[in-house]
Amino acid sequence: MITHFARLQLNTVSLQGVKQFYHDLLRFPIIYESNNEIRFLPTESFTLAFKEAAEPIAPAHFAFEVPYSEFENVVKWIDKERISLLKWTDGRIVDVFETGKNVYFRDGDGNLLEIITHNYVKEGILPPCGPLKILYLRETGFPVDSVIQFRELLVRILNLKLDKVSDNFTFAIGGTAHAVIPSKTRKWIPIAMSALPPTMNVSFGVTNSIFIEEVKTCLQEEDIIYESNGDDELYFKIHEYSFGLCMTNFPEEVPSLLNLPLSRLK
Repeated sequence: MITHFARLQLNTVSLQGVKQFYHDLLRFPIIYESNNEIRFLPTESFTLAFKEAAEPIAPAHFAFEVPYSEFENVVKWIDKERISLLKWTDGRIVDVFETGKNVYFRDGDGNLLEIITHNYVKEGILPPCGPLKILYLRETGFPVDSVIQFRELLVRILNLKLDKVSDNFTFAIGGTAHAVIPSKTRKWIPIAMSALPPTMNVSFGVTNSIFIEEVKTCLQEEDIIYESNGDDELYFKIHEYSFGLCMTNFPEEVPSLLNLPLSRLK
């Protein structure tokens, strides 16, 4: 089964700009750096990577989960570092919804970052990392032409579960990983930013090689080409998006221990 987002790789027009924002400002540790790539380790189990590309950037959307008890402190820290938080049309910065709160800001490439918290997520299971107190990458956005077609493929191939299902928006969930699937005609809140498909590689952490073999079988049934690196890694594309599966040490029971609704122990 899928447990979490293990890696997200995006394009950038400036490695130096990325380094200044994510390392100097957000304090993400650097684990690799070359003349065309940089990789950060926001948490022990997630890598955020950027490759320099001389081409236009379609901004991505991704969200980090933080502890509910730390959310206000995180927002104060962001404000202290003079990171511009985005406003809703009514002027508010913090959005409060039924189960939590969130704020948004952007990096130098226009990527839309979100800090989100939920009152049902149990604390003390994962360590909060860095000044942003990040627990894990919760969301990555996948704008598509057909939400229905894309989500059905994710369910058939990756055995993801669906939530907040509509014709133009859906969550496809595996463990702590929430793939946000909006129609390209549905703009990203809170600033009505066009939902363009970003160039990105998304890798999910999985619990065992049996699941990887099951996914291979599903890919063959869908006539989707894939590449494998032994029994521990698998790479493929679904529509315009590049995916990977990799074996990690992320404990299978963590999503249930966190009390995530679709992972609660029966």
